[in-house]
Amino acid sequence: MSERLNGLDSWYAEGWKGLRVAVLGLGATGFSVADTLVELGSEVVVYAPDAPADSVELLDVIGARFVRTTLDTVPEELVAQAPDLVVVSPGLPPHTATVVWATGHSTVWGDVELAWRVRDKVVRGPVAAPWVTITGTNGKTTTTQLATAMFTAGGLRAVACGNIGVPVLDVVRDPEGFDVLVVELSSHQLHYLPTTGPGAVVPLASTCLNIADDHLEWHGSAEAYRAAKAKVYERTVMACVYNVADEATRHMVEEADVVEGCRAVGFTLGIPAPGDLGLVDDVLCDRSFTDDRRNSALELATVADLESAGLDSPHMTMNVLAAAALARAAAVQPSAIRSAVQAFRPDHHRTEVVATADGVTWVDDSKATNPHAATASLSASEPVVWIVGGLFKGVDVDGLVERFGPAARAVVVIGTDRTPVTEAFARHAPAVPVLQVSATDTEQVMPEAVRHAASVARPGDTVLLAPAAASFDQFVSYADRGERFAAAVHEHLGGDADGDTDGSAGQRP
Repeated sequence: MSERLNGLDSWYAEGWKGLRVAVLGLGATGFSVADTLVELGSEVVVYAPDAPADSVELLDVIGARFVRTTLDTVPEELVAQAPDLVVVSPGLPPHTATVVWATGHSTVWGDVELAWRVRDKVVRGPVAAPWVTITGTNGKTTTTQLATAMFTAGGLRAVACGNIGVPVLDVVRDPEGFDVLVVELSSHQLHYLPTTGPGAVVPLASTCLNIADDHLEWHGSAEAYRAAKAKVYERTVMACVYNVADEATRHMVEEADVVEGCRAVGFTLGIPAPGDLGLVDDVLCDRSFTDDRRNSALELATVADLESAGLDSPHMTMNVLAAAALARAAAVQPSAIRSAVQAFRPDHHRTEVVATADGVTWVDDSKATNPHAATASLSASEPVVWIVGGLFKGVDVDGLVERFGPAARAVVVIGTDRTPVTEAFARHAPAVPVLQVSATDTEQVMPEAVRHAASVARPGDTVLLAPAAASFDQFVSYADRGERFAAAVHEHLGGDADGDTDGSAGQRP
């Protein structure tokens, strides 16, 4: 069977027909896997503990079978199926009982490996569209969107996909095809991705933007998490883009097995060394993709361009530089990069000003789902009333509180597990008032948090929602958390807020 699977390196390979495949999970990714495999002629059974009713109905329509079952124990139906291949949705940890069984009794792939193998279904040029791959603890989505905008401004048909919300398999089956795929990869997807063989991605350019402990309960250790992230650089053809300020990303590049001739390209907020991208005065410069990189640089954009687009904070500027390096690796012209930056607007819930009233600025950074992500907005906001808490995913919040807690005006603690936050403040900032939200009903959490924050905020303060934790203990998603925060702010302020009192929010200046 391994020989047959190794031969599955094209949409048009014969071996897909009749292949017995089990798909674990039925979210958007799981459905895209099942839909693809049925189209290829495989015999598909999907196993999941729950799923949207419309997805289950569609499985029946397309000709796949659905088994509703827990995956914490091995389903009897799966054993009886004896699948040739098991495709695991990225949300399932490798220590899940069914995944462990599959690893020992079959061959396990992730959706990204399957997508890479069938990427030639629709080809616009002489070969299948190249991939540009992006990971990192924070900034992945913004960088993916920025790079896609730069490719598009350069005249290419580009698409952002992967962990950003659009399954890669849906993209490779698009009937019009693309010139380049900009693929955001989570550590979960990278865990299931091989680094050798026909399923190993060969990116045109790749980056790990930064690395800090996250998802430790999923990976089992910080070492395993970092090892998964490092896979993004393997087999890269043109440029491995790394963060000069994050030494771990440089080490990843040094240890990666890349295609000969691939270059390491750093990005920095300082003056770039030859071969890197960075800032010289108020200009974003490229000293890598230019003929005379030792003595000259190409202008890509200005700080004024970033300011007008809401991209001038340090972490957003880093995202712009990383995206520009990826685009330059594909020969996108500097003028296109500047046009893309000028037209770009970041997504909601990323250091987004919700309202200003009585000298207090209310900022939504709900996307800060781990301590590393919260660092950026906390660094830019002082003095601050900090709303923090949620699911910490095995990550220690102590260092974040030690760094920013003593300077806080007050802290408002949300989430079902508040002990890590309250104990950290007791150790590192005992003089800072700690206000705990007692409400457990999702509808009441943010209104109470906003009331607490308003009671202590003074003119000149920023009330900052930077939870440093995942949202799923009390909210549907980080977006749901941010939207409820914004709604609670507007409800509390009524007509007293300046600017966006209609429920829409302006980007942080």
